[in-house]
Amino acid sequence: MAPQTVGRGEPLVHRVETAVYTVPTDALEGDGTLTWDSTTMVVVQVHGGGATGLGYTYGAAATAHVVDQQLADVVTGLSVWDVPAANESMNRAVRNAGRPGLIAGAVSAVDIALWDLKARLLDLPLIRLLGASRTDVPVYGSGGFTTYDEQQLDRQLRCWVEELDIPRVKIKIGESWGRAERRDRERIARARRSIGDAAELYADANGGYGCKQAIRMGRHLDEHDVTWFEEPVSSDDPVGLAAIRAAVLPEVTAGEYGYTLAYFGQMLGAGAVDCLQADATRCGGITVWLRAAALAEAAGLELSGHCAPHVHAHVAAAIPNLRHLEWFHDHTRIEDLFFDGTLDPQGGSIHPGAEGAPGHGLTLRSEQAEKYRTG
Repeated sequence: MAPQTVGRGEPLVHRVETAVYTVPTDALEGDGTLTWDSTTMVVVQVHGGGATGLGYTYGAAATAHVVDQQLADVVTGLSVWDVPAANESMNRAVRNAGRPGLIAGAVSAVDIALWDLKARLLDLPLIRLLGASRTDVPVYGSGGFTTYDEQQLDRQLRCWVEELDIPRVKIKIGESWGRAERRDRERIARARRSIGDAAELYADANGGYGCKQAIRMGRHLDEHDVTWFEEPVSSDDPVGLAAIRAAVLPEVTAGEYGYTLAYFGQMLGAGAVDCLQADATRCGGITVWLRAAALAEAAGLELSGHCAPHVHAHVAAAIPNLRHLEWFHDHTRIEDLFFDGTLDPQGGSIHPGAEGAPGHGLTLRSEQAEKYRTG
């Protein structure tokens, strides 16, 4: 069926809607620098041409107000086909509001919805619209929160490795801003015992350590064959990351708090990481995520998608330098609850577009989601 068209003979965006949902965690969650007992998802739906595109981000409820008050009018009336133009218009509109942070999340959610809408109007899986570089997307199990006791940690790790056959997993360390180093060391050793010798083990300090402390911890991580050391210090410290990268054997990674393309360029220019991370729900959506991947490829590095795995699935399959996606416990639980069309990580990979559903393949379970509606 041909899309409904307006004006120039092509479909235009005619309405943008938002909703805020807050979901309690199934247990208290924490990392090196923060604890939380609920997670908020901001959903954006963009209507145009007789179809609806869906996007979302995780963050403060105020993100929805940014979409409603600063972005909806900007994209309304624009061509559905020209998503990069809409992205640029949004970036210009928020210049004086301060783009990093929740405003970047708002731009990202709208951009994701626009890409989904375009693919749905063309009746194509998003990966067919973008063009595939691969058919399978590796994932790693992520959680291992500092708030977990020994039994919770062991149970989660064994579920990923033994039940789902995911051959790579990550736990949180850096507890209490690095003030629980002994417990960090014990948890790393325990995690290795839980998963055995064959699976890859990653660790994420969420910026909780100082530079010298991170270097000390890097040696301990190497003893337990930890190959991925995420945010050993703040991701706002590319010089510190570069110094740690030069001193330890595990790969140093960061980038989840990249809100602009320039940030990724600065990280790469500083030699701060062995693998760049980027989050499409924060960096400016699919449009900017693809550009970050190109920057990383030009620097000879791979890119890893941070959290929100169902947002990243199709775009991850479109880049040649993908490392993997984070199968984050908190987000996969919510996405399975809220959406039809979620993917199965059995065997350690997902296969976006395999079912042929248009767009990113997700459909909001409105009645189920409404139970958690907070705005």
